[in-house]
Amino acid sequence: MNKVILIGNLAKDPELTTTNNGVSLCKFTIAVPRRFAGNDGEREADFLPVIVWRGQADNCYKYLKKGSKAAISGSVQTRSYESTDGQRRYITEIVADEVEFLSTKNGGDDEAFEKPINEGKKDVVSKFEPIDDDNLPF
Repeated sequence: MNKVILIGNLAKDPELTTTNNGVSLCKFTIAVPRRFAGNDGEREADFLPVIVWRGQADNCYKYLKKGSKAAISGSVQTRSYESTDGQRRYITEIVADEVEFLSTKNGGDDEAFEKPINEGKKDVVSKFEPIDDDNLPF
């Protein structure tokens, strides 16, 4: 099984290209903080290259930018190539099946995520009346 789920922030703006057949391809790097802090008390991050295809690639390019928070679900892929100096180079990338935007393009987290559900409303919970369990139909 090859499945990865990541949540992090884009380290740079996404890049959009198309293949010779006109298929959209979006590439970006996501910074994923490690679970524990190092000896110096700082939490390090891993910077992982992500590849997204087709319509999802167009959406990532349109709605993500450097600093955007995103959730990625996909698989790990390793490929190799020969560099100009004749050395074999290996690249490990995340091929995204799903990308969920956790913050907006116009900077910062979406306000809807930050506000409590009942903000600006009267105390909804106090309007509930207790129910006698004996009167429930199940």
